[in-house]
This record gives sequence, C-alpha cells and structure tokens, in this order.
Amino acid sequence: MIDIDPSNRNMEPTLFQISREGRTGYALPEQDTPRYDLGESLGPDLYRDSSPPLPSLSEPQIARHFTRLSQLNFCIDTGFYPLGSCTMKYNPKINDQMAADPDFSNLHPLQDEEDTQGALELMHSLQKYLCEYAGMDEFSLCSLAGAQGEFVGLLLIRAYLESLGQSDRNVILVPDSAHGTNPASATLAGFKTVEIPSNKEGRVDVEQLKAALNDQVAGLMMTNPNTIGLFEKDILEIAEAVHGAGGQLYYDGANLNAIAGVARPGDMGFDVVHINLHKTFSTPHGGGGPGGGPVGVKSHLIPFLPKPHVGKKSDDEFYLNLSSKNSIGSVSGFWGNFGILVRAYVYLRHHGLPGIRNNSEMAVLNANFLKALLADEFPTAFQGTCMHEFVLNLKKADTGDQRAMGVAKRLLDYGVHAPTVYFPLVVPEAAMIEPTESETPETLRKFAAIMKQVRRECIEKPNLIEGAPWETPVRKLDEVTAARSPVLVESL
Repeated sequence: MIDIDPSNRNMEPTLFQISREGRTGYALPEQDTPRYDLGESLGPDLYRDSSPPLPSLSEPQIARHFTRLSQLNFCIDTGFYPLGSCTMKYNPKINDQMAADPDFSNLHPLQDEEDTQGALELMHSLQKYLCEYAGMDEFSLCSLAGAQGEFVGLLLIRAYLESLGQSDRNVILVPDSAHGTNPASATLAGFKTVEIPSNKEGRVDVEQLKAALNDQVAGLMMTNPNTIGLFEKDILEIAEAVHGAGGQLYYDGANLNAIAGVARPGDMGFDVVHINLHKTFSTPHGGGGPGGGPVGVKSHLIPFLPKPHVGKKSDDEFYLNLSSKNSIGSVSGFWGNFGILVRAYVYLRHHGLPGIRNNSEMAVLNANFLKALLADEFPTAFQGTCMHEFVLNLKKADTGDQRAMGVAKRLLDYGVHAPTVYFPLVVPEAAMIEPTESETPETLRKFAAIMKQVRRECIEKPNLIEGAPWETPVRKLDEVTAARSPVLVESL
C-alpha cells in the first residue's frame, strides 16, 4: 500500500525513484558530427566505460517532470516581485527575440573579425550608450555580473594608484548601509575596508567620512541613491573630499534604475562605475544564468580596462583591442555574455533617452505611492521622499511578537514574492520594498492590502504566521540545517 499524505507536497518522488528499466520516453537524433579521435591524449582513466546512470522514464513522466519544475518557479512573469535592492524589472520579450536571432545566436567568438562586424558594432554602440547614461568616458563589457564588475572596478583603481607609485593606499571606505558585495569585493581585490556610519537621516555622515580620509585611502565605494532608498544630497561635497585626499570614487550601479536618464554618476564625481544590466536595462536576473556587469571609467582609468575591448577603425569597421599594455588583463572568456548585451542594447534602442528617463521617474513614483499606501500601519525607517525603494522598520509596526521573517513567509501564501528582509543591517527587522516602474497602481493597492491583512494575522493568528508558508509547493524549511548540512547529490 502506498502511504500518501495530501498535506505534504515536499515528498514528491525523485526521477530515480520512479525509474523503471525499459522505459524510453525520448528519441535522440542521428549523430551527424564526425567522431574526433583523441587518441591517448586524455588518458584511459578519463574515458567512460559505461553509460551515465540516467533514469528510465516514459514520455509522459518526462513531460510532467519538466512542466512541474516550470510551475515551481516564481518570477516576474507570474507575480509581483518587490524584492528591494534587486530591481526585479519586467523583461520585454522582444529582447529575447532579438538575442535569439540566428545571426547573433549562431556566432562563434573565435570567428574572424570580418565575419563578426555586426556584433562588434552592437557592442561598440552599447559601450557609447552606457557612457552617456553613466557620464563616463569609456566602458568595458567583459564583466559577467555586478559583483564581478565591482571587483574589476577595484582592480582598475589599484592599477591606477600603482602607476602613480601609490601602492601603499590599501583602504577602501564603505558606508554601513552598503551592499555586502562591496566589502567582499574590496577584500578580494586586496584592500582593507573601513566602515563609514550613516547619520540620523540615513545618509553618509560626511564629517565621519572626512575624519577617515588619509594617505592610506584608495577610494570610497557607494551607490546613489543609497541602499535606504534616499538620494545622497551631499555627494558633491563627498566627491571633493575624497579626491582632495587622493582617493577614487567607485559607484555601485545597483540603484541606477532610480536615476537613469535623469542624473549621471560621472557628473556626481565618480571615477568608476559598474552597471547591473538586469537592474537597469531589463536583462534576465539571477538564477545562476548568464549576467552582465559592464564597467565604465573616467579618462584616467581607460588604459587599465580589461581586454578585449571593442574599438572603431573607421565608420564601418570595428575591432577587438587585445594589446593594451597597461590592461588589468582578461576577466572573462571571449567577449563576455554576448546574448545579455544584445538584450540590453535592444532595451536602450527601444526606449531611447525619453523612455529610460520616464522609467526611472515611474520607479520613483511607484515607490512613493506604495510607501504612502502603507504609511498608516507600517512606518519607514527614515523620513522623507524616497527614490526607487524604501525600508520599513517592522520592529516599529504593530505586528505583535512576529518578526520580519514571519511576515515575509506569509506573503508567499498570497501569491506575491516577499520583499528583502534583514537588509540593510542598520535597520532592525528591516523590510526593503522596491516595486519598479513595471507595476500598475492596482497591483500596488492589492499588495498594500495584503500587507495590512498579514499585519492583522500577526496579532490575531500568530500561529498562522509562525508556520507560514502554507500554500507554496515547498513548505517552511529548516534553513539552519540546510545551510550547515546541505544535501547536494541524490543518493542512487
């Protein structure tokens, strides 16, 4: 007898458990690629002596498996995704259509330059577009993600300072509200980090920053607007102070979607910037797949950019510069993630400057509208008009003994993704909410109503919150055990 518990959907059998010898639900095409004889170059111990232990399944089982996997995913195409600081923008499908065009998707990075002029022209144009939006003099498209862009930007700063004979500058200043990748990237690039506290307004404490400046400081990493969702109004004074002390300014582009087409980091005094293409220019976000984190620089850092770099010989001829003698070297294979670059290029061409500016303004408007809808029951951590996101202090909200984690898990039962919780660390029981420009007023009103319903449940039905989520494909997990004793491989 099969014991079935309908309340527990975590116990779906694995493919190996339902496998039965003799079932074949697939048909492979005939092999039309000539066999390449490696001879003894690999060594006999690297050759298979048997087929891989794949499960034997019928075609319906295979179809149901992959269909079920697709239904387990929550994404921007299935529901509201207010994940603060992550900017979960809607990805227009025209972007994917263009990236899948055979003239792009069938290119090989080892083809000769004369055969790839269209791709090189696209990348060169994208470099110039990004310069315009960021206020930089040149861009590199090599970095495969925002975090790698941070690392590359810091390597550029280090290479520049070494060229000046200032290799003893080994300190990077980081605000206490910064993304966790900032100090991590600085450490990886060989720097020490010093934290700069926020003031009572939630912005960088300028006096504390000035006190930390000395001849050991290589630079300051920050984003504007900051992670609290507030514009750093003292940015020009900050830039003057850092430059006056001989340091460089690094712009974390995570929040660029709030100001793209409106203000430029280069005009604020930043020397180097990375752009998260998924957060500002609508390429796919996360999931372990390909990404893009282009890095832009002011003129004094151009000689150190990664290679290859796309240059222009004439009006209709482009090339890959592989010979820059001061370059920090290669940071990715070939050209970077070309399909991602195509998507960002299509988005930029489709919207143009008026459209990009409008998107930024709508992102700010949506955030302030949603903040106002929640204001009577959910106080924000800091007062004033926010930019693209805002942070709630759930410790101040009347949610009984329930914490931010309980609220976040219960929201999943209502078909929306939870906001970011417990970040930034300077706000107790933080909930960071970012609606992006993509959402309608109806969606925002519905989300506000759900938040207020969950708050009432926290007071009236705390056990309901404690056990949430109840309606998701996978119920509440033991996250501590999962982190300390992960099971990563199916036992056969």
